[in-house]
Amino acid sequence: MSKTVNQILQKKAEGKKISMLTCYDYSMAKVLSKTDLDIILVGDSLANVKLGMENTLPVTVENMIYHTQAVKRANPPSLLVCDMPFMSYEVGVKEALRNAGRIIKESGAQAVKVEGGSEIIEQVKALVKANIPVMGHLGLTPQAVNRFGGFKVQAKDKSAKEKIIEDAKMLQDAGAFSVVLEAIPELAAKEISQALSIVTIGIGAGKFCDGQVLVIDDMLGMFDDFKPKFVKRYANLSTIIEKAVNDYIDEVGAGKFPSEENTYK
Repeated sequence: MSKTVNQILQKKAEGKKISMLTCYDYSMAKVLSKTDLDIILVGDSLANVKLGMENTLPVTVENMIYHTQAVKRANPPSLLVCDMPFMSYEVGVKEALRNAGRIIKESGAQAVKVEGGSEIIEQVKALVKANIPVMGHLGLTPQAVNRFGGFKVQAKDKSAKEKIIEDAKMLQDAGAFSVVLEAIPELAAKEISQALSIVTIGIGAGKFCDGQVLVIDDMLGMFDDFKPKFVKRYANLSTIIEKAVNDYIDEVGAGKFPSEENTYK
């Protein structure tokens, strides 16, 4: 049985930290299903990590459904959240409902994640009214990379911080159960977390958020294109995989593989 939105909210009420990771495929989700991870996010970051794209903007609803279906098949006990990709909800309520409905019905996700604050509040209200749980995302919102002029720390001045706090409260009032805070100063994230009854999930937002999220390929040392300051590598699997492949190549070349134990008789 998967964890629920109410269970995630209860963890905040009890002062317990919440763990979240991205995941994009069945085999990794199968590994995660053996852990007590609270939330799996099928993020539109799959554009960078799995598809080699420059940013998340080209990802489609179909891409998100496809990858979320794969994760769902592993039957992980974590709450399963799917990103709504760029331009799948910004246009208006009708489009947001249609695309979120597809994601929930076709992918098996239990909630969707959207980026933005006041400008998408009506969409959030409509989704919640339609019984679709919503996770928000404020601060550095990758779908707004062109407006920001790159991936930069947000809320560094008072007015920008106040805007994020206002947007976070609006998302809470609209019915969102959680909000991701990305690339904002630690004390600003602390202030937001203390002001909300819903869950805050930090990524590059310090230790005072209710929970943390990382891209799993980053924390496992699989993705070397760039390493943000907020990433901690808990393993360096790319080096291990590279060595394993080179050992395989050498054994094939030397005729050592397949051996007797790998051969049918």
